[in-house]
Parts: sequence; C-alpha cells; structure tokens
Amino acid sequence: MATAAEGDSGRSASWKFNFGPGAGVNGYVNVRADALYSEKVGYGFEPGSLVYEKRRVLENGIGTGGGQGTAGQQAELRSSFCIPLKASFLVDVPDGTYQVLLLTGDAATETMTRVKAGEGRLMLPTVRTLPGQCQELRFSVVVRGGQLRLSFSGPAPRLNALEITRADQTMTVFLAGDSTVTDQQESGYPYCGWGQLLPAQFKHDVAVDNHAHSGRSSRSFIDEGRLDAILEKIKPSDFLFIQFGHNDEKPDPARGTEPFTTYKQYLKKYIDAAHEAHAIPVLITPVHRRYFGEDGKLTDTHGDYIVAVRELAAEENVPLIDLAERSRILFEQAGVEGSKEDFMWVLPGEYLNFPGGVEDNTHFQERGAHRLAQQVAEAIRELRLQPLQMYLR
Repeated sequence: MATAAEGDSGRSASWKFNFGPGAGVNGYVNVRADALYSEKVGYGFEPGSLVYEKRRVLENGIGTGGGQGTAGQQAELRSSFCIPLKASFLVDVPDGTYQVLLLTGDAATETMTRVKAGEGRLMLPTVRTLPGQCQELRFSVVVRGGQLRLSFSGPAPRLNALEITRADQTMTVFLAGDSTVTDQQESGYPYCGWGQLLPAQFKHDVAVDNHAHSGRSSRSFIDEGRLDAILEKIKPSDFLFIQFGHNDEKPDPARGTEPFTTYKQYLKKYIDAAHEAHAIPVLITPVHRRYFGEDGKLTDTHGDYIVAVRELAAEENVPLIDLAERSRILFEQAGVEGSKEDFMWVLPGEYLNFPGGVEDNTHFQERGAHRLAQQVAEAIRELRLQPLQMYLR
C-alpha cells in the first residue's frame, strides 16, 4: 500500500508519488513505467496503459542521483518522469474529496498533457509547458468506490509527480440531471455530458460531484433514491445544480410529469432539500435538442417545461441558469451542419466505439459538452453567483 500520512483525526491523509527512473525522493513512492496496479500495493498503472519513462540530466548535475535538500529533491522530481501516452494511474483511497497536486514538464521539450478522472471527467484545461518549464497544478476530485483513477493523454504528455491529499471540506457543486449532464462511460467516447467537463472550469477550491444519470427525470431521480444520496453528502454552502426535462416529457408513468403541476412539484423537492441542508439550489432549463426548421432556427421540443423552470425559479427566488436559451444561441450560431460537431453525429469508422456511425440530435460529443460547460461557467459569472464566481478558472 502507498505510504499515507494521517492527521490527528485519522481522516486526513496524503499520498505522494514520483514517476520515472529517478533515484527516488524522500517521502515519495517511486513509480516506474512498468508498475502495474495490484490490490496488494494499492497503486499502479491500469493494465493496458501505454507508458514510457525518461530521466534528464540537468545542467546542475541533478538527474544523476546527487540531489540533496529541498531544492535538490524538487530538481530530482523535475528531472525524472513518465510519458503516459494513454494511461490511467490507480490509487486505492477511502471515499471522499481529495485535492491533487500534479507536477508536469520536461527540461528538454515542450509538453501537452490532458488529465481526466474516473469515467472521463476533465479535471484541468490542457496543460502546456515550454522547454525547461515545469508546472504545479491543483484540482479537487470526488472519489467513490474506494479508488482514484486518473487518466493521462496528449500529444506529448508528462507525469513527474502526484500528491493526493484528503480535503473533505472543499466546496462542492452537486449535479442532479439526465444523460445530457452525466459522466458518460469511456467505452462510449466521444459521447459526453456537460457535467463531465465542468470540473475543468473551476480552480482547486471547488469539487464537482456529478450524480446525473442517463434516462432519469425529476420524478425517477428522486424515486430511485438519487437525491437522498446527494443529501447524505451535501454540506452547508455547497451548491445543488438541477437540470431535468428530457425524460419528464415522456409518457412513461415512472418518469413523466406535467409541466405546471408535477414537474414543478418535483423540482421544488430539490429546492427544499437543498435549503434544509443550508446549501444553495440552482435551477437549469433543459438544453435544446438539435432540430432545425427550414428558416435555420432551432425547433423548441421542450415547450412548457422550459417555461415552468423559469416560473419556478422566480417563485422560489432561486438562481436560474437558462441553458435552453444559451444552447439555442450556441447551436444556431453553429448552424445546421456545424452543430453536428456538438451532437453525436459520427460517421461510420470515425470513432472506434461507433464503427457504424451515429446520428443523435439529443446527446453531445466532447466538443458540444465542453461548450455547454463553458456556458454554465459564463452564467455563474453573469449571475455573480458567489463564492463560485471567485473560483472559476
């Protein structure tokens, strides 16, 4: 098991790893490119990962094993690294919220690294470093299932060091919603929900805990106990973002609601639950589907469900992110053909996971999800939703 430093309460712990063929640094577990995960040690690269390693000898001699003291140890961390072309690093940790410090860079060349957690949650904007530059970046991540999974990729990725620290008091944005919001599985890439890409919009002061699930309505999400699962974790001053509508519109009695009666009633349950927990509810209108009229304008398939959310936000005096209107503008600007790059319009053979292609006007591929996550962040700024506004990147 990786060495963990525990605080007095036993709840605070940290794990430190340095990567590559270096001589090792005191207080860090050295991880080589061929270190595969096993339950016995509790960390390692996921089987099937494509990883190489390198050690640079720097001008001051660091990289030959001679680094001493704090400055020398930092130089050793920078001189040795793994190249995770397509790799996931696994660490067994208790469920909770963690702050991750990533060290990445290369003395000899520029680098470009993408970092995701779990099932494809984007944790940082793409990290770029110049030759000789190393960056320390922090992000917060919620762990469920007893294991943190961090995936690395990019045209020239580097992984020098990781420090993982328990941080359960981190402000959290909880997401309740459907397939347009949820973390889609990697096996479905480039299929992606906007909540999956929201973490990268925030600094490390905020964690995003995405409870959205495909096929759920405001009714079925509650009936299945998913709101209760959020309420078990939510803290005073956390946020609860609520977006439903796509499945409320269906005639299925387990999911369907009526806009101005049961739909509003179920949405109010989320608002009341957040208030009881001294958290902050935020209503979000359902994002538009991709159906264009002959005039090049989007056809509104949600109708009164959008109106009902707007009315409820005003009645209950809660913040409203009008993602319906924002997505309408976004997709109409992209146009009939351009908006296909936002939705799951995939040609046969374009992606390994969809060899026969897809034509889907409801769900997003990564570009569309990313642009919608940016719209959510922009709405937070415009609403001056504090303190979230302060913590946007």
